[in-house]
Amino acid sequence: MNIRKFLALVMALIMTASLAACGGGGGGNTAAPSGDDSSGSGNSGGGGSSAGLQVAIWDNNQLAGLKEIADAWSAESGVPVTINVITWDSYWTLLSSGASGGTMPDVFWMHSNTAQMYMENDLLLNLDDYIANDPAIDLANYYPGIVSLYSSNGSQYALPKDHDTIALLYNQALFDKYGVDAPTDDWNWDNVYEAAKAITEAGAADGVYGYAMNTSNNQDGWYNFVYDYGAQVITDDHKGTTIGSDQGKAGMEMVRKILTVSAPQPVVAETGTDSLFQSNLCAMITQGSWMINSFYTAEGHDNYKWAILPYGDANANGVCDPGERQSSYNGLGWAAAASTANPDAAYGLISAFCSEEGQKKQAELGVTMAAIPGISDAFSDAFPGMDVSAFNRIEEEGTLFFRPYTRNTTVWEDKIQQDAFLAAWLNPADEAVMAAACDNAQSIIETAIAQE
Repeated sequence: MNIRKFLALVMALIMTASLAACGGGGGGNTAAPSGDDSSGSGNSGGGGSSAGLQVAIWDNNQLAGLKEIADAWSAESGVPVTINVITWDSYWTLLSSGASGGTMPDVFWMHSNTAQMYMENDLLLNLDDYIANDPAIDLANYYPGIVSLYSSNGSQYALPKDHDTIALLYNQALFDKYGVDAPTDDWNWDNVYEAAKAITEAGAADGVYGYAMNTSNNQDGWYNFVYDYGAQVITDDHKGTTIGSDQGKAGMEMVRKILTVSAPQPVVAETGTDSLFQSNLCAMITQGSWMINSFYTAEGHDNYKWAILPYGDANANGVCDPGERQSSYNGLGWAAAASTANPDAAYGLISAFCSEEGQKKQAELGVTMAAIPGISDAFSDAFPGMDVSAFNRIEEEGTLFFRPYTRNTTVWEDKIQQDAFLAAWLNPADEAVMAAACDNAQSIIETAIAQE
């Protein structure tokens, strides 16, 4: 792909990508840099140079914890590090400008929507030799979906930074006010529908809705329904989809049903699900683990409770059978620019973030859950007074599926959002519209994959 076409694709992504955190943008972003320097050369691969490293991220909620890890790293090697927090749109503009001949950050986050394009255009530092000589890094230790995401033609171009899961967030005060029983671990999506219906009806005079779903946020929203009912947005081999199957339609029918008793999409588009929730105008939303801090520090947080993600009772037996409670997971990658003037130090910093020690520290500080399975227990203890264990427990009590992607994810992802499901989002009362949308989405995805 030539660089002009590459930049056009990146800019198209910027204009249309949904904000889903480890799945995308996320709250708490700021255009301002941290203003602080840390120093350090990595656990391994660090060059010990005095030249500084510029690091770019897009989530201000993670800044303090990441800076603490970078400070410890820098104290050993003397390489100053400046971590700049940049808004989602500006972040990708910065990287695309660097790709066209400007200056890229030395170290930065990669995302599932864009990784393939950056890797194929030789814009990321090949990490193979560094990994081979780094005793702190073993790719077999990480969630395999994240490792695979950041590899191309047999080479690794980013190390797994984190992983995330999804949970149900509810406002206990609103449930109490309207006399509705609060969510439990036994809830399925029908229970969510019934509770949402009851609160929406009881709260009509107050402008309160029982549920709100941002349909453009697929990772923390409707993707999970599709998998709960036995279908896949993208098959495991990344060459097909079953969203138009009976199972896929069953999952999307449950989405449609819940939307009929939720905040209308024009309201969600204008206000946002998080704002509706924090304004006490919505009793339930789903959110990713990357957003915990936004609610933990919000006014009224004492009323905010996290429940394990409900299940889809696909066989209507009233029991959560294997595969019926699924949460999407995604993971960012720490990458370095192929053009960095200090590749040894850049890898050293990446290694410090991604080593088991760095991953444990990240969880302890409440930055995000680790990219290495089994070491994120401390994350549940990072928010005193708020029980966030639902994000960890779903890994034992449910099933994780990696956020669906193909070589050019945004081509089909944006098209099914606008051309397949938009009418169903806006008119959830019509069951036939949703069923037809699933058929349309099946065709769109299959066509896009065939053209990749």
